[in-house]
Amino acid sequence: MAAPAAEGAAASAAAALRAVLVRAGRAAERSGRAAEAVRVVAVGKTKPVSMLQQLYDAGHRCFGENYVQELVTKAPQLPEDIRWHFIGHLQSNKVKPLLAAVPNLDMVEGVDNEKIANHLDRAVNSLGRKPLKVLVQVNTSGEESKSGIGPSRCVELAKHVKLACPHLIFSGLMTIGMKDYSSTPENFKALVDCKLEVCKALEIPTEQFELSMGMSGDFEQAIEMGSTNVRIGSTIFGPREYPNKKQ
Repeated sequence: MAAPAAEGAAASAAAALRAVLVRAGRAAERSGRAAEAVRVVAVGKTKPVSMLQQLYDAGHRCFGENYVQELVTKAPQLPEDIRWHFIGHLQSNKVKPLLAAVPNLDMVEGVDNEKIANHLDRAVNSLGRKPLKVLVQVNTSGEESKSGIGPSRCVELAKHVKLACPHLIFSGLMTIGMKDYSSTPENFKALVDCKLEVCKALEIPTEQFELSMGMSGDFEQAIEMGSTNVRIGSTIFGPREYPNKKQ
């Protein structure tokens, strides 16, 4: 019975993805942009490779993971033209293993200090990879449990990545907002304000600047406020499963 159940879950994920893409496209249009201006990253944390393969077969190419071990395990089992995003805090000692194991890693969403930027820059160079796109992670909610630099330091870190890390492509900013969705407009507005500061300081055209904000519960609002990249997990895949995790 397990195989049919898995097939059913994968098929429902493909249907859920289609619905998300429609909603994201409409939100983009409400913000005065084309649907293609917003990237939907399907975040498959704890989900099996078979489910991601089903979305790939349905035409999706942009996937994300939050844990290095999960990404380095899944990526070799899936097609090479997938554009992988690593999302969240990355430890220095995991940089080279990640880049070596996932040649099609397209973006790191979560550079939160100069040290990790330098590690990424050196690893890209030593592995002979093409330049890697990165987003600077900003802690817009001020929560101690969240990674990211404070908004007052985003220009400083963005400048370091852009000017001192020749093997990285500084692409924009990302944030992980508060779970209390009533507070997200403030989180999103803070990131938009950071964007304007960084674009001005580094003379980057705003239309060439990425903002990664918005997840399953608030991605439409995030897009309406200017997000170009939304990270959707449970709305596509269903609740996350932690079979071996003991609380």
